[in-house]
Amino acid sequence: MRGVRWRRVASQVGRSVAVWAVSTVTLLLLAGILPDFRLRSADGDSATDIAVTAAVGAGAFGLLSAVVWPLLVRLLLLVPALVLGLLVFFLNGALLLLALRLNPAERGAAAPETAVVVAAVMSAVASATGAALAVRDDDAYRRRLYRLSDRRRRSAPPSPAGPGTVFVQLDGVGHDVLLDAVGKGLMPTVARWLDLGDGGRSTHRLTPWRTDWSSQTGASQLGILHGSNHDVPAFRWYEKDTREVVVCNRPTSAAELQRRAVGYAGHGGLLAVDGASRGNLFSGGAEQQALVLSIATRRRSRENRSRAGYFAYFSDPANAVRTALSFVADVGREIGQSSGARLRKQRPRVSRAGLYPFVRAFATVVERDVVVASVTGDMLVGRTAVYADLVAYDEVAHHSGPASRDAQKVLESLDRSLALIENVAEHAPRPYRIVVLSDHGQSPGETFRSRYGLTLGDLVRAGCGLPVSRRAERTRSGAEARTAVRAALRIPVEEGGERHRPARRSEPIVLASGNLGLVSFPDVTHRMSKEEIDARHPALLPTLANHPGIGFLLVRSDEHGGVVLGANGAEIPLAGLDDDPGPLAAFGPGAADAVRRTHSFPHTADIMVNSFHDPADGEVLAFEEQIGSHGGLGGAQGRPFLLSPLVLSAPVADGAELVGAEHVHRVLSRWLRESNGPQVPLETSEERAA
Repeated sequence: MRGVRWRRVASQVGRSVAVWAVSTVTLLLLAGILPDFRLRSADGDSATDIAVTAAVGAGAFGLLSAVVWPLLVRLLLLVPALVLGLLVFFLNGALLLLALRLNPAERGAAAPETAVVVAAVMSAVASATGAALAVRDDDAYRRRLYRLSDRRRRSAPPSPAGPGTVFVQLDGVGHDVLLDAVGKGLMPTVARWLDLGDGGRSTHRLTPWRTDWSSQTGASQLGILHGSNHDVPAFRWYEKDTREVVVCNRPTSAAELQRRAVGYAGHGGLLAVDGASRGNLFSGGAEQQALVLSIATRRRSRENRSRAGYFAYFSDPANAVRTALSFVADVGREIGQSSGARLRKQRPRVSRAGLYPFVRAFATVVERDVVVASVTGDMLVGRTAVYADLVAYDEVAHHSGPASRDAQKVLESLDRSLALIENVAEHAPRPYRIVVLSDHGQSPGETFRSRYGLTLGDLVRAGCGLPVSRRAERTRSGAEARTAVRAALRIPVEEGGERHRPARRSEPIVLASGNLGLVSFPDVTHRMSKEEIDARHPALLPTLANHPGIGFLLVRSDEHGGVVLGANGAEIPLAGLDDDPGPLAAFGPGAADAVRRTHSFPHTADIMVNSFHDPADGEVLAFEEQIGSHGGLGGAQGRPFLLSPLVLSAPVADGAELVGAEHVHRVLSRWLRESNGPQVPLETSEERAA
């Protein structure tokens, strides 16, 4: 046993010496290449003096990176998280300058801008060398991965009794998109799990599920993590009792929605016992939280660790430099791709200028790296349940299209993240079951504005007899990553045209959630009926229902309780939709149930508007500036997936359908119970029947 310990020590010392030697050579090469970087005095030195200077500088830089850098990053958690990522280069350069100053002979010197470049190269080379030398040493690999953990447990916990579960949400990836990517060889890890393409043995099963009418992350993730998405009619809506616009990805709204869901469901959430929530809108009741939007407005405290995930990742300077370089590369990639789309006059197309390249890079690089690092840390300390959201595909698909080459490249990177998580599971103190799921899909199509030259708000104003601007204003995108960036920068999350507390007025408030529109009259304190709307604005409902870009409307009715309106005077009571779906026929099975459920919500808008949907090609017309959208009914947006290990029980019985985020929550809760995990919620008669 003692011999094994000494061999490990010798191996570690040997790796450290090798990394030091390679770093010294790298420093010498950079000194010969870069004009503003030298390792000798002005009078000149011998080759031996220069080599000693390089060795001392490389050793001092390595020591500072190992000791000082983590302390520096922890202090800088007080600054906005995205700013921390942008400061990486400068902080690393400062450490190099300090390392050169520590040389007793003070021979080395570098210009500040050159020091930034040298430090970045040194960190990358040291990281690559250490990884290459440790590739055959499982203990070294495991120690390296432990540095990604957001918090190590101070004392070794007893061996966990059962397996843990990791839930990885691939935001916006639809069931058919996943199968297509697997078929094209873009996701080999998923293909291996499903036994597609390599003749092996499958380890996972793939199950599609159907979203609620509000097919977006706010409704789906709230239902999945907290067991209830009651009274979430859309991504954004106006509440007459509070006179507030609720937006699912606004931190204050997310916190309130989570509070309501906990009260309605009667339990803390899916992750209430030894759980971790990473990169989500909601906490799921987890004690360990990183990049969780619903706690982004709170002051940092012992109970609020929303920013700890950044420390877990950026505490390793090599990780920080690599992510920063990848961030810059992805910004350049997006600029090149969007320029190519403009030159090719690609249709449909939306604007990808302004800050969007940085928003995209945050989603595809920074958020992905930090969340995956947090997940691996959770696994290495043996947490029971982890739920993480990777938003990269959703953000790119909104602007490039769900089936675009840009989006397919993101799927490749997500598959590599799954492979890393699977690899880390082999080194965890307990076995892990990896469940991959999505919260919704995305449906392609033009924007309503680009096809008809006016927005939904313009059409509503015309139907009300109000003046309409000759030039249609652009509706902002509600993609999740944009608000995640603003939260990271601590910028108040308010969107143009969506005042937090609109004043009482007779003009309608028109809000968009993908291809779902909501029209509310703020001067009327209750939900207006069809009869009341017709009396006030006789042309409004016919104008909307007969427009070719509108699929159907939902309004309350004094006579029937609720009715669905369509073109050519179609008016179907909700109770009669099963016999005569009318305009809902094009939206497939389950549409009637989804509409009836939303009709029962207290905060459903006066008029719910769903865009046109073409079943032949799956296209919808987004009321936002998105060519890949979700939020309403129609197409792939309502058909996400659930990829689960075969060792877990089947999600549903043969022939049954998995419908709604709340049903998914019950399935995931059952799987945690099967693994001796959290016991929330208690099994219900409905679940036993499923």
